[in-house]
Amino acid sequence: METAFVLGGGGVLGAHEIGMLRALSEAGIRPDIVVGTSVGAINGAFVAADPAAAAARLGEMWQGDALGQAFSENLWGRAVRLVRSGTHLHSIEPLRRVLASELPGDDFADLQLPFHCVAASIERASPRWFSSGPVVPAVLASCAVPGLLPPVEVGGEHFFDGGLVHSIPVGRAVALGARTVYVLHVGRIERPLAVPRRPWQVGLVAFEIARRYRFHEEMAALPHDVRVHVMPAGAVRNGPDLSQLRYRDKTRVGDSIERAYAASASYLAGLAGS
Repeated sequence: METAFVLGGGGVLGAHEIGMLRALSEAGIRPDIVVGTSVGAINGAFVAADPAAAAARLGEMWQGDALGQAFSENLWGRAVRLVRSGTHLHSIEPLRRVLASELPGDDFADLQLPFHCVAASIERASPRWFSSGPVVPAVLASCAVPGLLPPVEVGGEHFFDGGLVHSIPVGRAVALGARTVYVLHVGRIERPLAVPRRPWQVGLVAFEIARRYRFHEEMAALPHDVRVHVMPAGAVRNGPDLSQLRYRDKTRVGDSIERAYAASASYLAGLAGS
């Protein structure tokens, strides 16, 4: 029976997935295949590269300086880049360098486990799944957040963040043969939505409706012989709120990891005892 880890998108909230990975590792649960989107593509690539050490390695990266370097430009630098580019605040090159230096091997074939990540094609307005060829360009394409990062070109085609088309791609894992799926998400699906009261809440709520609808549609269409475990992220604040826009804020990374770990470890202990 194939076991899949599906890692969803969500920017800095992706730290929750590190706690879930640690709990899964301690419970002796290892995937046969890894599927990721957006920040889940970054985390997922490390899981596929070295599943035994991924939680520890990612914990060091998230709480260290490595990933922070990708968005290290100051306010003036971001303003200048936006004026010059007309489309984005940050260069993608710092993130490219981090991934190239931290990931072992250059190709999907170098990973220990099969890995699939998704990006949104601009030209075709549709998903593009990557599972072979160079890893870093595929992961960069999957996490190219519109407005923050430029579109990523792969093979003459341009891509934005995979979360636009598949925020939690459970269906892909099942289509690849998985019959036990562990969903690692960023905590958003545990937050109740409310009618927006501020201008900035309108876009966040609209995006959340779209991403949650797609996830629930895929869950409802799963075959009866598929078991899906949605890992808990721990207690989270009601949302959406401005914290979702603070993509450079690392102050809650450690707390997010620990809350997700505690909640996931308790959940897995309950499964083992049932």
